[in-house]
Amino acid sequence: TFVMNIIENNGNLILDKVSDFELSNVFDCGQCFRWDRVSDNAYIGIACQKVLLIEKTDDRLILYNTTSDDYERIWRNYFDFNRDYNEIKSVLSPDSILAEAIRFGNGIRILNQEPFETLISFIISASNNIPRIKGIISRLCENFGDEISYMGKTYYTFPTAERLAKETLETLSVIRAGFRDKYIIDAAQKVVSGEINLDDIRLMPTADAKSELMKIKGVGSKVADCALLFGFGKCDCFPTDVWIKRIMEYCYFENKEVTLKQIAAYAADNFGKYGGFAQQYLFYWARENKIGV
Repeated sequence: TFVMNIIENNGNLILDKVSDFELSNVFDCGQCFRWDRVSDNAYIGIACQKVLLIEKTDDRLILYNTTSDDYERIWRNYFDFNRDYNEIKSVLSPDSILAEAIRFGNGIRILNQEPFETLISFIISASNNIPRIKGIISRLCENFGDEISYMGKTYYTFPTAERLAKETLETLSVIRAGFRDKYIIDAAQKVVSGEINLDDIRLMPTADAKSELMKIKGVGSKVADCALLFGFGKCDCFPTDVWIKRIMEYCYFENKEVTLKQIAAYAADNFGKYGGFAQQYLFYWARENKIGV
């Protein structure tokens, strides 16, 4: 892993010599919905039952109000600091298109988010835009999560499966998620009943894990791939939505229309176990630069 100095200072944690990590690349690449920019170089987010204010200047990262114990228990894994991104970049960079996408989104890391939260968040994300997804998730947490206070303000944790499994279409209507309400309840109930075991899914081969998640109503191929990539550590997943399909056609298929199956096969053959990283680099680069539009 890359070497970082970690210093505890007045209740904050300073990480020095941080590489391959830019706040906007990480938090604005479509993988998470509970982080908000508070200034040019700081974001605040709620994850793993904690609120974190994080600030970055050059290669120095400050995690406010955080102990080394919190870091070891939560944030080291959450921010994927155990992984060497140089290796990923060197494997993907011989592809000249990816090399350019990696240069642009050099600071992207794939977060290791909580499985249930990730599953529900991507069920909500289907046919939806990011501001609206964030709004629905924030209403979900305010109404059904637990309060946590941080620096005098109130924040809310992501609700548990147990809590959401008890809700009805009527009670859930406050989050204004429309047709997705019934999928949220179905997912929560299947998790609580044990019909879907999230710990088992993490250990299954990716294809089996995907079939398992797709037993939940409203979980199609794209939602399953996103949940597996961002919540279950399945880095070979290559989620394909309309955006990625266009980018792939434009960059790799001479602008010809191809099927999702052909794209999946191309990604598996060419990006292999690093498919998820390739997807994030391509998605962020193309979206920010309007490539293939």
